[in-house]
Amino acid sequence: MTAADPPVAARTYGNWRRPGTPGLGGLGTLGTALLLAGLIAVIAALALAGLLAALGVAAVLGGLLALLVVRDRHHRTGLQRLTARLGWFRARRGGAVLYRSGPLGRTPDGTFALPGLAAASELSEWPDGAGRPFALLVHPATRHATVVLRAEPEGASLVDSEQVDVWVARWGAWLASLGREPGLVAASVTVESAPDLGIGLRREVREHLDLRAPAAAAAMLHEVLETYPAGTAVVTAYLALTFSTAGRGATRRRGARDLAADLRGRLPGLVSGLAATGAAAVRPLSARELCEVVRVAYDPDAAAALEEAAAAGEDPRLRWSDVGPSAAQAGWGCYRHDGALSITWSMSEAPRGEVFSSVLSDLLAPHPEIDRKRVTLLYRPLDAARAARLVEQDKRTADFRAAGSSRPTSRVLLDQRAAALTAEEEARGAGLVGFAMLVTATVTGTDDDEDGRTALDAVRSAVEDLAATARVLLRPVYGSQDTAFATALPLGLIPSAHARLPREFREAW
Repeated sequence: MTAADPPVAARTYGNWRRPGTPGLGGLGTLGTALLLAGLIAVIAALALAGLLAALGVAAVLGGLLALLVVRDRHHRTGLQRLTARLGWFRARRGGAVLYRSGPLGRTPDGTFALPGLAAASELSEWPDGAGRPFALLVHPATRHATVVLRAEPEGASLVDSEQVDVWVARWGAWLASLGREPGLVAASVTVESAPDLGIGLRREVREHLDLRAPAAAAAMLHEVLETYPAGTAVVTAYLALTFSTAGRGATRRRGARDLAADLRGRLPGLVSGLAATGAAAVRPLSARELCEVVRVAYDPDAAAALEEAAAAGEDPRLRWSDVGPSAAQAGWGCYRHDGALSITWSMSEAPRGEVFSSVLSDLLAPHPEIDRKRVTLLYRPLDAARAARLVEQDKRTADFRAAGSSRPTSRVLLDQRAAALTAEEEARGAGLVGFAMLVTATVTGTDDDEDGRTALDAVRSAVEDLAATARVLLRPVYGSQDTAFATALPLGLIPSAHARLPREFREAW
C-alpha cells in the first residue's frame, strides 16, 4: 500500500495596494501644505484684523480641509465629487453631452465619426513581420498609437489547478516585461461577451450538409439550427498595446509609417509571449475587424448585418469615419447611443486580502440580464527606476503613518507590512504595474418607458451582484459615462493623458 500524496494547498493572490502620498492624518501632500498655509493665514489675520477675522479664515480653512479629508466608501473626497458635478453641469449647459453625426449632424463632411476622446483618431493598416495585417490607431492629441490583438482564451474548465497557476505566473511575467518594452505606455485587456446570433453555425451546417443524408439526421440538424443559438453567447478577448509616438533619442514625432516599421518586427515577439498564458491563438486585429468591433459596440443592431455579410463572403467596406453612432446622449449615470443604453462602472477598490485565480470568473461570464458586457482591465507598466522610487516612497509613507500614532490600528499596521513586502519583492526583481478596471453593460430594445428605467435597474442589480462575487467595489462613472464607454473599448485611450492637471498634482491629494 502506498501512502496518498498530501493535498496541495490552492494558490492565492493579493497584496495589491493603492499608492498613498505623505501627509498629516488623512491629508495628502497638497492637503498638508494647505493646512500649514492656512494656519499661517489665521495667525496673520489674528495679528492684523482681530479675532473675528481670524475665526472667519479658520472657518474657510476648515471647510476646505473637510472637502479633502472626508471620503466616501469609494475613496473619493468631497472636492472630487464637487468638481465632477460642476464639470457635468458645465458640459450639459454647453451641449457637450449631445452628439449628432451623419448627413443631418454636425460632423465634418457628414460622416459618422467617433465622438469624444476618439474623434481625432486615425486608422491605418500595415503588415507585421509574419505577414499578417495589423491595425494601427494613432491618437494625435496625446501622441499615442495603439495596436489591438485578438485572443481566444482557453478557459479554466477541466484544467488542472497547477496549469492555471502556470498561466497566471506567465501572464504576470508578460505584464512585467511590458515595463521594459521601449515606448510602451499602457496596455488593456477587454473581455467582451455578446449573444451568439447563430449565423456562423447555420453557414457551416448548410455548407457541409449532405443532400443524401437520412431525413431524421437532416431534421435533427435543422432543429439544432433553430434551438442551439438561443441563449448562447460568444466571449472574445482583446489586448490593446499603446505606444508613444515620440522618437527614440529625439524630440521629433514619428508618423504612422515610422511607427509601423518599428512595430513590424516587435509584434511577433509580443504575440508569442502570450502563448503560455492561456490566451491560445493570438493575432493582430486588422483595420476592417477593428472597425466592426467599434461599430457593433455603438450600434449592437449592426452585428447581425455584419455577420450575414461575413457569412456570404462580402466585405462591408467600413471606414473609420463610419463606425461612430448617429446619435448619442450622455446622462449623469448612463449613456444612450443609437438603439442601446449603457452603464459603465469603474473599480474603486480591489479585492481585500487574498483571492483565488477564479475570482473574476462570474464577472467575465455572460449574464442573461445583460445583452452585451465588456470588462476592461487597464494596465500602466512602470519601468524599473520609477517602480523602485514609487515603492520606496510608499513604504516611507506607511512607516510615517504607523509611527505617527501612539496606538496604530490593525489596518495601518497591515498596510505597513504590505508596503514593506511590496518593496522587498520589487528589490528582488519583480515588476510593478498600475491597474484599474472598467465594466460596461449594454442593453438593447429598452421599451419599458421613455428612459428605459426598468431595464437599467435590472442591469444595475446584475452588475452589483457580479461585483460582490468578484470581491471588487464598483461605482458608476457619474458625469463621464461617454468617456468611460470609449475607454472600455479596445482603442488604447488613456483618460489621464487628456486631463488638464499634471499627474504629479493629481497624485498629491
